[in-house]
Amino acid sequence: MQPIYRSDGAWVAVYKDGHLFNVDGEWIGFVRGREVFDTSGLYIGFLSDDRRLLRKRSNPIKRPRLQPPPQPKRPIIPASMPLAPLLRNLPYQIIDMFEAYPERLTYISETRPDME
Repeated sequence: MQPIYRSDGAWVAVYKDGHLFNVDGEWIGFVRGREVFDTSGLYIGFLSDDRRLLRKRSNPIKRPRLQPPPQPKRPIIPASMPLAPLLRNLPYQIIDMFEAYPERLTYISETRPDME
């Protein structure tokens, strides 16, 4: 189980057995190589060497939607993780997905009642 960090050093997710889970243990995506896809199979970004989920700001390459794997079992998430390594600044053309688009990485249950 490897921690995934946001650019400000906060621990926001874990990578385990080809899947990404948030800190509550909810499945938020799967990984093919270094490319990360959400639970519906849409491309989100890539995992960097310093354990961040990044994406190019302008992404002209259209990736096909992948067939998502079956939802994995919920892992047991530890109460804490080691502090983030010293993270370098990102160039302008690269964005941190957990900072720029956190709503794309939230799990919403299909059985959750609608707001009224």
